[in-house]
Amino acid sequence: MPQYSKASEIKVGVVGYGGAFNMGRSHLNQMKAAGMSPIAVTEVDPTRLEAAKVDFPGIETYKSVTEMLKKSSVDLVVLITPHNTHAPLAIQCLKAGRHVVCEKPLAITTEEVNAMIAAAKKSGVMLSTYHNRHWDGCILEAVKLIKKEKVIGDIVRIECHMGGYGKPGDWWRTSRRISGGILYDWGVHLLEYSLQLIDAPITEVSGFSHHGHWAAHTIWKDDSNEDEGFAVVRFKSGQWLTLCISNIDSKQKEGWLEITGTKGTYVMEGGDAKTFVHGADRRITTTRFPNPPGQEHRYYENVRDHLVKGKALVITPEWSRRPIHILDLAVRSAKLGKTLPARHA
Repeated sequence: MPQYSKASEIKVGVVGYGGAFNMGRSHLNQMKAAGMSPIAVTEVDPTRLEAAKVDFPGIETYKSVTEMLKKSSVDLVVLITPHNTHAPLAIQCLKAGRHVVCEKPLAITTEEVNAMIAAAKKSGVMLSTYHNRHWDGCILEAVKLIKKEKVIGDIVRIECHMGGYGKPGDWWRTSRRISGGILYDWGVHLLEYSLQLIDAPITEVSGFSHHGHWAAHTIWKDDSNEDEGFAVVRFKSGQWLTLCISNIDSKQKEGWLEITGTKGTYVMEGGDAKTFVHGADRRITTTRFPNPPGQEHRYYENVRDHLVKGKALVITPEWSRRPIHILDLAVRSAKLGKTLPARHA
């Protein structure tokens, strides 16, 4: 999809500037570092628009996406908004012929993702998800050691887990209607890691959840996230994966991913990694080592090279659909109390 002769021709903007971690500023700076040209910010909070003008002198500011699409020549729009707004805003931008990068998760339901993909194809523009953690040092090292060097043999299962015991904070990410539920925030990261290690088709998903322990103590009440969400994913290869995100687990598990293979186990987390490898004499060799630095800058460099040089997009919408499909099926399975089959995953 080469459309530009050089990166500076790609005019970029963000929808959503403030909030946690100053994500709008971060995205614009990362795109600028990749050679693209920040020109627009859309934000409903006027104080954040003023902050954007200070951070990026001369930048265009808008109060709505509709206004931005009507008045700005922005080529690439990055959506940094609550999860339930991703699909409608992305489709609006895609139909207007703009490339779109969505913060993760790409959307809440499979149907939303399918509609986004269809809109991008119809307009002939790019759609991607900001899966910058695809290049985290921990998963780069895990892919090298597990997939390429086979240090634990063949993967049998992956257990993903995160959380502890405590009342969730009162913000939009703890509303099921807005966020999708407890599995969506960090769960999409853990699944994206895992799907780099298991690339077989998904065949079915079972979901389980507990709700009500923290609900009365939150601003969202019945709409609060589940206390715990749990999913079991079966793959055509015979491998399986579990995902648990909890606010009621008083015994925190080690690491983020525990990958069990035929010759050993690998515990992956953001700092150190640990391998347990069985020797020929049935003894277990344990090794702990630091992960290499992350390379998240590669995300926008790949987007740039895709638009300028026609290089393959790493984080395609089809790739991003896989974790969303798992999360969507897990939530629906928990409500229905039965396993659900995967569709084209």
